[in-house]
Amino acid sequence: MTSRLKKEVALAFGEAGMLARHIRGYNARDVQLEMADAVCDAIGSSSDLVVEAGTGVGKTFAYLIPALLSGRQVIVSTGSKNLQEQLFYKDLPNLLSMLDISPKVALLKGRNNYLCQELMEKQLNGCDSLDPRVLDDLLRINQWAGQTSDGDLGGLTSVSEDADVLPLIASSREKCTGKRCDHYEACFTRKARNRAMDARVIVVNHHLFFADRVLKETGFAELLPDSDVVVFDEAHLLSDIAVTYFGQQTSTRSLTELLNAIVDIYRSEMRDSPQIEALTSRCISQLNEWHQMMFDSNGSDWRHLMGDRELSACSWGVLKELQSLEKLLQSHVGRSEALDDGIEKLNGFIGKLTVFFQCENDQAAYSVDYGHRYLTLRIAPINVARECEKLFEAQTSWIFTSATLQINRDLSLFTKGLGITKAKQLILESPFDYPNNALLCVPRHLAKVSNQAAAVKDLVNIATQAINAAQGRTFILFTSHRMMNACAAALQSRVAYPLLVQGQGSKQSLLKKFRQLGNGVLLGTGAFWEGVDVRGKLLSCVIIDKLPFVSPDDTLYQARADSITREGKDPFWALSLPQAVISLNQGVGRLIRDEKDRGVLILCDNRIVNRTYGQAFLNSLPPMARTRDMDKAVHFLKQIK
Repeated sequence: MTSRLKKEVALAFGEAGMLARHIRGYNARDVQLEMADAVCDAIGSSSDLVVEAGTGVGKTFAYLIPALLSGRQVIVSTGSKNLQEQLFYKDLPNLLSMLDISPKVALLKGRNNYLCQELMEKQLNGCDSLDPRVLDDLLRINQWAGQTSDGDLGGLTSVSEDADVLPLIASSREKCTGKRCDHYEACFTRKARNRAMDARVIVVNHHLFFADRVLKETGFAELLPDSDVVVFDEAHLLSDIAVTYFGQQTSTRSLTELLNAIVDIYRSEMRDSPQIEALTSRCISQLNEWHQMMFDSNGSDWRHLMGDRELSACSWGVLKELQSLEKLLQSHVGRSEALDDGIEKLNGFIGKLTVFFQCENDQAAYSVDYGHRYLTLRIAPINVARECEKLFEAQTSWIFTSATLQINRDLSLFTKGLGITKAKQLILESPFDYPNNALLCVPRHLAKVSNQAAAVKDLVNIATQAINAAQGRTFILFTSHRMMNACAAALQSRVAYPLLVQGQGSKQSLLKKFRQLGNGVLLGTGAFWEGVDVRGKLLSCVIIDKLPFVSPDDTLYQARADSITREGKDPFWALSLPQAVISLNQGVGRLIRDEKDRGVLILCDNRIVNRTYGQAFLNSLPPMARTRDMDKAVHFLKQIK
């Protein structure tokens, strides 16, 4: 099978092949064919493959064409919705047309991406209490619901993607009543899952993939079939996402909603049992008091927070009240289906809170994330390799690829982190002419990045020169919101080009506006470091404020660092530095997206040239020309027309 597949793939990529016939200006790339060849080997032998494919290799076609021609059942998992939709709506239809084959293809997203008809109906029935803006959006969604065929909220254009109404009508596992729902047959989430189970090619994202595997491990219903081939694109994100699913998280928002629902059940179905309302109200009051104490503390490390005697007592008090409520509700089992569901969910919350409050696992980090009014409690394992190793044991070809996986020409940090040490490893360089088309500038005389006031002044001066030379067309990427906002305020009066700052709109709306303007300057943090593709002269300069080391206050980092220290290793070299190298590569990757692109990367952190660890960053970056002379960077930018 492997030799036949290799021949078919080689023909497709050849100078007179399928791609050359259908794509104007197509040029065969040796590195792309090398990757496709390795994918054929992995599929043919049901083995594993890890490929770092630099920007321009064409990795998407390099794995899709062998996967499609193999005839096997394939799952392609991405790290972002953008790539997921690009694959499903653009790349796959184009390739299937070129190859003249028609396997069933399905797109499956996490359930909160689909409209729940039951929740929408409930909101419409109780619309008198809704904010007028929320009601307007709800009516627009109701109109759209009669036209959509798949219920995918990503196709909803009449409502903002961050609208307050969306969480109220999005499908939710906690609120799903399954076959008892009046809309079960028409349910968009159920239909999407059925299409996926019947498809030969399924496009998902990493979050959904891991959620599905964890459900299977616990014996719940399957969402995805066990396929022959699984391809992880944007694989550099897998380790952090795996931490979420092999750990545990609990939202106090969901708990509050459950308690309010129990009060509603009492009022509509069980008025003969007033103690239900009394005890549930006491739970809500205790939970609100705990919320207030938590927000006053604003601490993220739960082990540290539990050292506060008053806060600890309040925490256990919440749990005690919930246990009392559960005991009371158990005496009413069988009287109401809705209440029976509520008891089961309450039991789940009690179990999760007990484990979290006890924080007995020394191989996990216990942290608190603060939302607008609610908390998310997280237990994150410091090492997921063992769990991942079991996950990737199945007789499946597991293929992992990204533009950023290696540190110092070594892929072992990635492979060891996921327990895939037996996989074939391949590093493919970008075919782009970086030495002539890109310039890395680390300006001289930069202030220490720890001195924020001086660092802001330096960055604003440098950015002003670069923006004027590039006639806008600049990304400025930051490692913190505070630094971004300070620079945005200072740049307002310094440059005449339009400034687009993260937070002014959604990521996609800002990118759309950047492309439309043609001379914009976009300022963003982590969300804009990856998954952003702006080609050609629209983007000529990328400025990065400093090397993206993780905050030493991060709870998971602290737990991992402590574990590494116990092993007699240095957490900076073993953990902090490798993570920063990967992150920097992601940011740098925004600059050159096409073989004709030209641009300047400016890094406002001289540690990359005057600290010994700087060489690890430089060794992992594309082979750009380098300078410390800002005048040369300005001159280079002025030549890009």
